Amino acid sequence: MPTQTAAVTAVSRDTEHGFSKPNVPAIRLLAGLGVEGDTHLGVTVQHRSRVAADPTQPNLRQVHLMHAELHDEMRAAGYDVAAGALGENITTRGLDLLGLPRGARLRLGAEAEVEITGLRNPCPQINNFQPGLLKLCVGRDEDGQVVRKAGIMGVVLRDGEVRPGDRITVELPQGPHVPLDRV
Repeated sequence: MPTQTAAVTAVSRDTEHGFSKPNVPAIRLLAGLGVEGDTHLGVTVQHRSRVAADPTQPNLRQVHLMHAELHDEMRAAGYDVAAGALGENITTRGLDLLGLPRGARLRLGAEAEVEITGLRNPCPQINNFQPGLLKLCVGRDEDGQVVRKAGIMGVVLRDGEVRPGDRITVELPQGPHVPLDRV
């Protein structure tokens, strides 16, 4: 089975529902729950809009990962965006997160493992953070299809600590690969 490697550049969490998450030296992932000490920790949905719609939904958004290359693109366009600023828990470099199939598994550091569930659906709050920034997070391809670039979501399969500098190893699922869709 083919594998790819990359690295964690930052980790973030917040105990409060807000937009940005402060960087911390390390986070601990808890199987079936998410990031210890993060407001989105839980077996069922924790995002406010999803809780309002149906609080019994499974939490397929336990961990939010974003590629540092998107931050680079935003800075090149004149925006001041750093790791954690868009609410991600884990910032990566050197890995095409958006190109991963559903069910891909990321091994982070020595022990933690996350299974990818889908794409983050960028919301208008991004423009509240910095006006006009949403256009860099969602757009359309040459066929007119919506392209979401604001990172991916996953569920924790195996506990473990994750720190900046940790290696990320990708294990692709067997069989036909299913492209990511919003979760």
